[in-house]
Amino acid sequence: MTTRMTVSELEAYLDEVFPQLHIGGRTYFVEEVGLMTARMRCDYHEKHLRPGGTISGPTMMALADLALYAAILAQIGPVALAVTTSLNFNFLRKPGKAALIGEARLLKLGKRLAVGEVALFSQGEREMVAHATGTYSIPAER
Repeated sequence: MTTRMTVSELEAYLDEVFPQLHIGGRTYFVEEVGLMTARMRCDYHEKHLRPGGTISGPTMMALADLALYAAILAQIGPVALAVTTSLNFNFLRKPGKAALIGEARLLKLGKRLAVGEVALFSQGEREMVAHATGTYSIPAER
C-alpha cells in the first residue's frame, strides 16, 4: 500500500490552504510521509518562543496538529475539511534551543474518524519533550 500524497504534494497543499502558516517566514516543513505516518519539523525561530527562550506550548501544539493532519492527508488525499475534534497534550520536558520534530502515527483510520498520536522531540535529542493524541473528523465523500 502506498500513500496518496507525497511530501512535495503535501507541502504544496498546505501552502495553498494555510498560507498564513508562513507569515514571517517558513518554519514548518513536512520531512517524510509513510504508511499511516508523517514527520514534520518546526525550525527554532524567535516567533515561536516564550519567555526564557524555549519553544512555546502553542507552537508545539500546532506542530502536533499539523503532523497528524499530514499523516491523515497522506493516506486519504487532499481533504481540506478534515478537522481536529480533539487534541490532548502532555508536556514532558523543556524543549531545547533547536528545531522541534513531530513524529505522527495513525492508530485508526476509518471512513469518518482518524485517531493518532504524535511524539515531539528537540532535533538531535532522544527524549520526548511532549506527547499528543488527537482525533480528526473526516467529511463524508460527496
